Amino acid sequence: MTKTIRSQVVLAVVVSLAGAVGFAQSPGEATYKAKCQSCHGATGLADTTAGKALKVKPVTDPDVKNFAEDRMIDATTNGMGKMQPFKGKLTDAQIKDAVAYFRTLIK
Repeated sequence: MTKTIRSQVVLAVVVSLAGAVGFAQSPGEATYKAKCQSCHGATGLADTTAGKALKVKPVTDPDVKNFAEDRMIDATTNGMGKMQPFKGKLTDAQIKDAVAYFRTLIK
């Protein structure tokens, strides 16, 4: 009886942890949501008020699709057009992770 209860408790803990891990955000996703989403939108479509006002191009735009990763990192680091630079505000790793997440939105 005790072994059965112990096994069920262990199983419940394992299932709970597995579920929590499935909902965890990547560091890039967290940075994107905190620093980029207000202009670029949750799905990268720039469908936010700020994105529309600044005329941010969506990820579906051919110009955005053709940006190489290193060019996106440079644009994020040093700014581009009306986009503010994040140099000194985010680490290089945070910028790289946020760009990597943004690139997952390109379809």
